[in-house]
Amino acid sequence: MPDGEGDVDAWEGRLAELLAFLRHRITGDYEVDEFGFDVELTERFLLRALRPLAESWFRIEVFGADNIPSVGGALVVSNHSGTVPLDGLMTGLVVHDHADRFLRMLAADLVFRLPFIGELARKGGATLANSEDAERMLSAGELVGVWPEGYKGIGKPFAQRYQLERFGRGGFVSAALRTGVPIVSCSVVGAEEIYPLVGNIPTLARLLDVPYFPVTPLFPWLGVLGMVPLPSKWLIEFGEPLRTDSYPEGAADDPMVVLDVTNQVRETIQKTLHSLLLQRKSAFS
Repeated sequence: MPDGEGDVDAWEGRLAELLAFLRHRITGDYEVDEFGFDVELTERFLLRALRPLAESWFRIEVFGADNIPSVGGALVVSNHSGTVPLDGLMTGLVVHDHADRFLRMLAADLVFRLPFIGELARKGGATLANSEDAERMLSAGELVGVWPEGYKGIGKPFAQRYQLERFGRGGFVSAALRTGVPIVSCSVVGAEEIYPLVGNIPTLARLLDVPYFPVTPLFPWLGVLGMVPLPSKWLIEFGEPLRTDSYPEGAADDPMVVLDVTNQVRETIQKTLHSLLLQRKSAFS
């Protein structure tokens, strides 16, 4: 085959694939579930767009993927960091690529208020972080992801990196207990360094109606260039599932049980973070 002919064939194949995709999208020949999840769009475009970032930029290594249940409902609980929630997107990608399942993310209301981003999040499988939606998905056998540190996690100063914030009121534990699904801890090392948060501008945050306006060593000083994430080295580990089906009926409404399970999950993630940090040679190699 002459030089370049293979590349031409590859591009023609991709163009034909794109045109076929657009044709049946325009005609409405595709399906979404009750939450707006679009499997085809997610698998063929959203995840494909994220994969080079995960493989070549962050060089993600994954451990314990076999702890993710292959079927049935389960709740993946992770630490949260990075100023911009790329850790959630990367976790969803590695779950798909290593466990062949879609991670249905519970996202903050701010995500769905953003033009274009909110609709894209819905199509990518996300839904509002509330107990009702979580329980419906878990009962339907979905793999659901939650980041209980919320804004406090992604917005904490760089000096407090890898120190977990509070895990809220344990609503995720109540959802797991009510549906009897296992809880899988997920520990992410690497996201803390992509946008080292060294300051905040509260006035701008209030003006934009966001939890904080980040100041990093590069942003806003370098403008758009300052928004490029630093190429930190990522390690992601999934822990052994914590079973909830052995708890008695009504455990989901017992504050002491919910607190105990919440603390178990939080301590597991914190210990794993320390272990992964010792394993990682440096933040960028």
